[in-house]
Amino acid sequence: MNVGIICEFDPLHRGHAHLLAQARAMGASAVVCAMSGSFTQRGSFAAVSKAARAEMAVRCGADLVLELPVLWAMATAEQFAEGGVSLLARTGVVDTLLFGSESGDLAALRAAAEGLDSPAFTRALRDRQEDGVTFAAARQQALGTLPGVDASLLAQPNNILAVEYLRAIAQQGNGLNAATIPRIGAGHDGPPEAGTSSASHLRTLLGQGAVGEVCAFMPDDAADILRREVQAGRIADPALCERAILYRLRTMSEADWRPYDQGGEGLYHRLYRAAQEGTSVAEVLAAAKTKRYPMARLRRMVLGAWLGLPEDVPPRMPYVRVLAANETGRALQ
Repeated sequence: MNVGIICEFDPLHRGHAHLLAQARAMGASAVVCAMSGSFTQRGSFAAVSKAARAEMAVRCGADLVLELPVLWAMATAEQFAEGGVSLLARTGVVDTLLFGSESGDLAALRAAAEGLDSPAFTRALRDRQEDGVTFAAARQQALGTLPGVDASLLAQPNNILAVEYLRAIAQQGNGLNAATIPRIGAGHDGPPEAGTSSASHLRTLLGQGAVGEVCAFMPDDAADILRREVQAGRIADPALCERAILYRLRTMSEADWRPYDQGGEGLYHRLYRAAQEGTSVAEVLAAAKTKRYPMARLRRMVLGAWLGLPEDVPPRMPYVRVLAANETGRALQ
């Protein structure tokens, strides 16, 4: 059995190491990771370089680390999952996808995934969206109308990704098996708990220069790599790109913004106006923000515009790029 894991590892902490260890406990002969590159699903620069994070992964239990291209890495949960599942399936060596979830209940997660792809859900969602609530809230409410489905699963981020992984496997028909383990310790974006910390909390500490505190929540091998990267000055600082991003945003016409508004709800009008007035990226985002739109979506639009990402996602993964591998991983290629 060869196990695939879709990840960011920014940075790799003890919770991630636990997931890698569980892959081995399941009997995996090899562990293959599909990992985000320089930009992440939250719509931001990865704090630690992709080369260093891939090295952390191999030092902590992975055999082969592949790069998830930016079109999928910096996208909605649905598109992120589609890309990760497709990349792992394209290797031809992965047969089981392993992921963490707050639920840990694969049957319940699969029921939610099947519910989201049912005609009854589509009809219920159409009615809820007319109420003016956020898409996420409308989706959860609509799923709650279906019998035998626990819609509360969609209130937690790892459950959401888990459901999207299961949907992607079913829609692509690639034959991958699925397995999940309960997420342990600190919650997503939450404070440290039981000796574990979320990656978002570690990035905050890293930005404050508290490297020692960050390393305390990481496996020793990963912590050693992080200290090396900090000492070499290789931790990403988005502020260094601020003027370049603002220049790009201010030279865009309103029509130029439209391809980055994948929801088709006119959000690009707000970002266009905000970009003409904001004196920083933070001001642009704050001016465009409303309760209806999550900040991550706005950040993805801004970075997508700056990077000049294409409007259309390719129908299939265009390449498989190796970031790191050990002897077992090299034998898989």
